[in-house]
Parts: sequence; C-alpha cells; structure tokens
Amino acid sequence: MHMADLAIAGSTDPGMIRPNNEDRISTTPELGLAVVADGMGGHQAGEVASGMAVDVVTRHLINVFSRDTPPTDEEIADQSSVELRAVGEAIALANTAIFELAQSSPNCSGMGTTVVVTLFHEDKVCIGHVGDSRLYRYRNDTLELITEDHSLVQELVARGLITPEEARNSVNKNLVTRALGIEPTVESQLTEQTLQDQDIYLLCSDGLNDVLPDDVTAQLLKDHGGDLQAAADRLVAQVNARGGPDNVSIVLVRTGDQFLRDAEAIAKLFRESNG
Repeated sequence: MHMADLAIAGSTDPGMIRPNNEDRISTTPELGLAVVADGMGGHQAGEVASGMAVDVVTRHLINVFSRDTPPTDEEIADQSSVELRAVGEAIALANTAIFELAQSSPNCSGMGTTVVVTLFHEDKVCIGHVGDSRLYRYRNDTLELITEDHSLVQELVARGLITPEEARNSVNKNLVTRALGIEPTVESQLTEQTLQDQDIYLLCSDGLNDVLPDDVTAQLLKDHGGDLQAAADRLVAQVNARGGPDNVSIVLVRTGDQFLRDAEAIAKLFRESNG
C-alpha cells in the first residue's frame, strides 16, 4: 500500500490573445482537493464567477471535513460516499452564489463558469464537473478523458450527428450546455474512481485541449511527469507556442494508491478561513 501525500502542481496563463485571465485554479493538498474553473461573461465578470466557484467549493469542503462528526443514519444508508455528496453540495452552493450575484449586480449580469473538482480520499477520487473543463487520467502511459463535456458539440457527437473529428474543428465547440450561475440550480456530473499508485490526474480548462491533441499532452506527461510543475509549465508553453488563443489552466495531481486527509491541517485551514 502506497500512502503518498499528493504531489500537486498548477499553472494558469492568459494565453497570447486574451487581455485578462478568466480562469481560476485552486489546490488544497491537505484536503486532497484541486479545482479548475473557466469563467465567461463581459466586464471581467467571468473572472468574478470563476473566482467565486473555486472559493465557495474550497471553503465548503474545508468546513465539511474540519468537523469530526460521525455519519448520520441517513448518510450511512446513502450508498454514495460522504466525499462525493460534499462535492455535489459544494458545486450547488457555488452555483447559487454566482447566480444570485449575477441577478443582483448589473456588472455581473449573464456571468457563468465551468468547474471541475477532484477530491481524493483513501483509495478513491471523487469527481464533480459542470461545463467543458475536463479531467484526464494518465495511467500506464495512456491518457484517458474521464469527464464528458457539457457542450453542444458533445451532445451532437453523443447522438451520432457529427464525428469526434468534426467536433474538434467545429466553430461552435465552445458553446456549453451547462455552467454555474446561469440558472437557479444546475445538475453537476458526479463520479468516483479507484486510484492506482502513480496515477496522474490532469484538470484543465478548454484552453488546453482545444489546442493540444491528447497524444501531445500524453507525451509531455511521459517525458516530464516526474516533475509535475515542469510538466504543467511545459503544457502551457506548448499551448502558447501554438497561438494560445484562450486562457489556459492546468492542475496535475500524482497519487499513491491511498491518500488520507490531514485532520489537524484541515482544522487549521478552517480556523484561518473563518478567523
């Protein structure tokens, strides 16, 4: 059994064309948490939405796991894990917060954001996502897409109306069908996977996968996966070398086959965030 601390590295960059970065990333290694959000909306409102998404998700999960309360009978009866439910709650709370600000503040009208969340615990990773930011897993030299985009082109692919190749080249590939902050409620996709030793999980905004083919990303992880920060920085550099048309954000997480949260460290984070 490989009880490893998580190795986590991230990089976010406005790219070569956009004047400002509306992506946000957040990592909380003590909690086994990584979040990527890609905001949209005028007047810099996109960065307000993505910033709120990572903040609300992170704060909620710190609050939940700083409490050392035994599970209720209801929670025990519910087959989904406490972690997976907490991720779903966190995304729902972020949606509400962003939606309410978008409704009440003229500058923020119409803003929204994608989000992808990974929460590691014991031998599992809990995954929540909304929109077209992605999670990939690199295992045994193979890069596999774990999430499914909530986007117009993905729906057309799923219905067999266009091919994946046509989707890659579609002018509409950035039209998302779900995002945080647009409707009073949002349905997030929640899944759980079992870890293997030395998996690398890659969270990214579409600024990465719209530009770099998966085989190029896989080769970079193969060559530089031993140094996650170097790998993240090189992925961003490759995107920008190819024109960097959008903001690009990446978080890389390498796991053992087990990860245990640090209860003391989380209690300290809770005190700091509620100080």
